Amino acid sequence: MMNQIQKIEIIDGSPTDKPILMSGGNYIKEGSDPAKSTCLIFSSKMADEVGTLSNYLQLFAKHKVNLLHIESRSSLRQPNGYEFVVECAPGGNLSAVVEALEKQCEYFSIISRNYKDNLGTVPWFPRRIRDLDKFANQILSYGNELDSDHPGFTDSVYCERRKYFADLAYNYKHGQPIPTVVYTKKEIETWGVIFRKLTSLYPKYACKEHNHVFQLLIENCGYSENHIPQLEDISNFLKDCTGFTLRPVAGLLSSRDFLAGLAFRVFHSTQYIRHYSQPLYTPEPDVCHEVLGHVPLFADPDFAQFAQVIGLASLGAPDEYIQKLATCFWFTVEFGLCRQNGELKAYGAGLLSSFGELQYSLSGKPELKPFDPETTALQKYPITEYQPIYFVAENFDDVKEKMIKYAHTIPRNFGVTYDFYTQSIRIINSKHQVEKLIDNVSRELQILANALRKLKN
Repeated sequence: MMNQIQKIEIIDGSPTDKPILMSGGNYIKEGSDPAKSTCLIFSSKMADEVGTLSNYLQLFAKHKVNLLHIESRSSLRQPNGYEFVVECAPGGNLSAVVEALEKQCEYFSIISRNYKDNLGTVPWFPRRIRDLDKFANQILSYGNELDSDHPGFTDSVYCERRKYFADLAYNYKHGQPIPTVVYTKKEIETWGVIFRKLTSLYPKYACKEHNHVFQLLIENCGYSENHIPQLEDISNFLKDCTGFTLRPVAGLLSSRDFLAGLAFRVFHSTQYIRHYSQPLYTPEPDVCHEVLGHVPLFADPDFAQFAQVIGLASLGAPDEYIQKLATCFWFTVEFGLCRQNGELKAYGAGLLSSFGELQYSLSGKPELKPFDPETTALQKYPITEYQPIYFVAENFDDVKEKMIKYAHTIPRNFGVTYDFYTQSIRIINSKHQVEKLIDNVSRELQILANALRKLKN
């Protein structure tokens, strides 16, 4: 959930630690880490035993730096060596520890949300899928915190219901089943109005990938006008298709945190539904937007890979590039158009969940431009009205390749790759790592070449 919000919370005249809305569209800048923790990754200059860690830990004790987490593992950068990861609590003389480790270690890196305070060199990002728990509740708005112009603002029953949904997401942790929701009669009736209206438009306006998967969602996840599908059922379906999963979210995440989830093929999704008084309008993403607009495309392998490319590009990227990536996300995943068999079709979730803008986007009235990340990333856009400009992709493979090339321009002194076996991010910043990855790719190519020979026989 990363769009369409206009409220900035102020307490005692200053912004809270929650994310805040920045100018120029839906770009949301993350707040500082409430725990103000700093992660240090380092390895010894000499291949040694795991017990070496105890010597390093004396440095932290000497300078009164408390540790929240410690782990050791085989080094990915140093053959037959060990690598250590420690998460430091605020307090003590961390600068002295950093200075000593930089001198003593073969490899040393700092990852911190508070890197601008000279405590780190890379903006913090999750390295394991369970790390998503660390930022899932750093949200801009919560539950019943509705703007005065929201259709449900004066409806106490609706506000309480919104808090119920927010509480479910707020208490969710990775690995747990997504809580089942018993939707009310009004909520199901609201869903039914939206479902009937949009499904009547999909055959003409939606891309073929969306229409293909939508039938599977009806068969496998209980999509119907009389039933709001459960996120757990959808998440299991997506995992079987492309490895994508859903995670409930209590409110609006920062752009950095939302995009980081995509790197793990995790999509943060709401569970609440819009107010019944205006079933064809919502001021923020709801379950209709998520499961009717977003979900079908995450079951398509090419689109899923494209979404993950944006997520991986965001990890450790400077703030200005997070804004650019969020803008590319807006004009593709949210409001993208593509060409199929000589016709324009919609693949963006913002279009596929809005009957009015879906028709408008293909009416010939708005301006259309070819998708190019360098240009698209700088385009300003409104969030409370139909888009005056849409970007058109030739196909998902084309837009993916363009995003991969654009990601290469992001100033980072390391590369990243996703390890599907461990559901973790590998930071690539050593020759040894690159050599190992090349070996793995070579083995995969041999398997493919052997399969091709068998198919020719």
